[in-house]
Amino acid sequence: MTDITFMLNGEARTIAVDPHEVLLDVLRDRLGIKSPKAGCNRGDCGTCTVLLDGRSVRSCLILAIEVDGHEVTTLEGIAADGLTALQESFIAHDAFQCGFCAPGVILTATELLRDNPHPSMEEVKEALAGNLCRCTGYRPIIDAVMAAGGEP
Repeated sequence: MTDITFMLNGEARTIAVDPHEVLLDVLRDRLGIKSPKAGCNRGDCGTCTVLLDGRSVRSCLILAIEVDGHEVTTLEGIAADGLTALQESFIAHDAFQCGFCAPGVILTATELLRDNPHPSMEEVKEALAGNLCRCTGYRPIIDAVMAAGGEP
């Protein structure tokens, strides 16, 4: 076991991890952070997405030891002070049905809108291409991101 220290949703955390333990398992099973989900465990579906130093990554592919000295943000961290404008837009557009993909999609879209506040539809589609949703057909998700970026 190796001790790591990292920022989790703005709070310094120290935890002993096995060198082969993935971040997703540490977050969910050991730290009680439930928004990242175990979907495919191969990095294909995006349900385990978190922000690592502000960039979306698949936590099922990141070894926990790799986040030592870094900052990890989950859905719980972006919503600490209430819903964001993006989250409000998702609600207004009925963008989710089951919600399994929601945390990963919202975190990916958060990164997109931070880097590109007014993306085109093609840019939204490209950014979200790694996040799979079985329920919505994607249109309400794209509409919600576009509206949060200032498009009607």
